[in-house]
Amino acid sequence: MKIFKIKIISFILLFPLCNGYSQWTQNIRLTYDTNESVTSYNNARCIAASGNTIHVVWMDNRVSYNDIFYKRSTDCGNTWESDFRITNNPWSTYPCIAVSGLNVYTSWNYGGEIYLRISSDGGINWGDNIRVTNFTQPSSYSSIAVSGTFIHVTWIDFRNQHEEIFYKHSSDNGLTWGPDISLSYNFLNYTWYSSVASSDSIVHVVWGYNNSGGRIFYNRSSDRGFNWSNAIMLKSTQSSFPSVSSSGPYVHAVWEDWRDGNVEIYYKRSTNAGLSWETDVRLTNDTSWSEYPNVTASGSAVHVVWYDRRNGNYEVYYRCSKDNGASWEPEVRLTNDVHSSRCPSVAACGPAVHVVWTDDRDGNNEIYYTQNPTGNTVSLKNTNTALPQYFSLSHNYPNPFNPKSNIKFQIAKLSSVKLIVFDVLGREISTLVNEKLTPGTYQVEWDGSNYPSGMYFYKLITENYTETRKMVLVK
Repeated sequence: MKIFKIKIISFILLFPLCNGYSQWTQNIRLTYDTNESVTSYNNARCIAASGNTIHVVWMDNRVSYNDIFYKRSTDCGNTWESDFRITNNPWSTYPCIAVSGLNVYTSWNYGGEIYLRISSDGGINWGDNIRVTNFTQPSSYSSIAVSGTFIHVTWIDFRNQHEEIFYKHSSDNGLTWGPDISLSYNFLNYTWYSSVASSDSIVHVVWGYNNSGGRIFYNRSSDRGFNWSNAIMLKSTQSSFPSVSSSGPYVHAVWEDWRDGNVEIYYKRSTNAGLSWETDVRLTNDTSWSEYPNVTASGSAVHVVWYDRRNGNYEVYYRCSKDNGASWEPEVRLTNDVHSSRCPSVAACGPAVHVVWTDDRDGNNEIYYTQNPTGNTVSLKNTNTALPQYFSLSHNYPNPFNPKSNIKFQIAKLSSVKLIVFDVLGREISTLVNEKLTPGTYQVEWDGSNYPSGMYFYKLITENYTETRKMVLVK
């Protein structure tokens, strides 16, 4: 996951990272078919973002009973291209999606096995189906995460005559795969709904154990999934449907929990890459049920979505933290319709936060989308009288770097400013800044965790000044 943190050197912060309801766009309908289109449960994200490109997957009945469809936007969710059919087999279910630069990955269940397809050009063309599992007993409910060329997949598996959480990875972008690894081998039954996240070499998995009133467990690998720690318990009773995300040393887990007499959303974090965990935090407080939370982290911002029925029907809600989960902004209602909005997924990249969900306001289930275009950035105000006399783009530091580097630039007068990262082929992979800025000196951090080692270029573009410099990522 790319992480962007913009901090001002000659300015002060005017607004927090996460802003209110007025920042969210209107709900946008993405599918138009008389048959049903449905997103997956909360362990499987159905939306991913890289730069200005947004990727969405879902289940759809328009051709046969349950195919996987895909749609993308290349202008940060403002317009959307045509639907693309990922599968050509009935009973393909529960898709999820992940992205690393121009590489897009989607996995799903078909015929009791987990399959995967990869696009290496940002979703334009797709490779052949890759069969991830191959066993006589069914596998289902996959979750996927990527870091560079490493692909991490988890799923529920019945090969030992009871439900287990299994893990598998590829270190070469899907060409070859390691062995199946059971993460819940010492549990007899009722393991369910795993969620996986990765940050550099560390892989995090949470999963539910629905025996004895419901529990949440966590597994950790510090070597890209080759070896795993024993499962530890994050919540001992009355909990289910976890989701996990990570950003640097911070790991964020959410789940639904009924310790208070009704189902609420709870959050827990680790500040040391999963070695230890802090106390649970309750994110919702209502007499109705709050269900199926989904979490993503980008820099110091943590974003959580879920749905609940406090208004008599299911609606999608959102909450965020701007300080790695230490404190939380008030919740925001994203839908407001008499029909049901369910199973949301959230993604964040650059300045924007993106949410997609299933909605039946049109008489059948369709895929809907909204975004907060400034929900993952800070807004700046000029308060310094010593203004820059010229435009400039400095060399990044450190350089070479792994995985983060800072880019500093000066703006001499009010300007529309873009700061873009390109790979060696000239392909735009990240937009770090795209807004009008007042005169001042700025600094932006680029995180190359999800990109391979090599040379990259960053370009500052204004009405009066353009400059390009190179940087080297070494892992």
